[in-house]
Amino acid sequence: MVDISTIFSKLCMAVSFIVYLAPLPTFYNIYKKKSTDGYQSIPYVVALCSAMILIYYVHLKGNMVDVIIINAIGVFIETIYIVFYIFYAPKKAKVQTIKLLLLFVVVGYGGVFLVAQFLLKGAIRTTIVGWISTAFSVSTYVAPLGIMRKVIKTKNVEYMPFLLSFFLTISAVVWFIYGLIQKNYVIYAPNILGFTFGVVQMVLYVVYKNKKEHNVTKEQKLSEVLPKSCDNIRRWEKTQEQIIDILKLGTLIYSEKLNASAAEVDNNRPNI
Repeated sequence: MVDISTIFSKLCMAVSFIVYLAPLPTFYNIYKKKSTDGYQSIPYVVALCSAMILIYYVHLKGNMVDVIIINAIGVFIETIYIVFYIFYAPKKAKVQTIKLLLLFVVVGYGGVFLVAQFLLKGAIRTTIVGWISTAFSVSTYVAPLGIMRKVIKTKNVEYMPFLLSFFLTISAVVWFIYGLIQKNYVIYAPNILGFTFGVVQMVLYVVYKNKKEHNVTKEQKLSEVLPKSCDNIRRWEKTQEQIIDILKLGTLIYSEKLNASAAEVDNNRPNI
């Protein structure tokens, strides 16, 4: 009989893999635009660091090989995303992303690894690294807060893909259950917040997607009305020009007739 822990372990791996692939449409848009304008790199940097620390924690804890495998895959995919982002980012975003990498990966992960490896021993090391891993996992879900604020401010969901929010929510649910089965707070605790933020993101998407469609409809109607109005204005301007040309021509003809009459009178006047 298959253990329920094994079932959820495989399910977590499958869902997490989908979550890692969910940003592909975003990066396809970046590729088409040849620019990252509007997109942020911090969710990918935080996710990279979180996966690295979780791998280290599970290595210390043991007995969760599947968690190591899926997070190793995550590290690989997130690294590709970040390199791709830096390649297409403007100079300011490039510098910001490199600073984030230095802060989270070099200082954050590097500091945790060196302190835990050389200054801590035994169970206390595993416990401290576990709490740090939990903090970084929570940061993974907090990182999109800037995007959520931008959605509320601009009433535009372009930079908050629904699929990513949906699969993050599903992932939080299955990892939470797996963490409970394993009785491991490092796995289940962050996913409570992950589920909450995932639901909030989906609600925001539904609310502001409708507003966006309404605005698009208004713009379409306006775009249909404006050309007609512009055509009418152009016709009237053309008519005015034609009227002015006719008046000018009439004035010219009348002036020529007056000049001809004056000349005729002069010719017929007797010389004294």
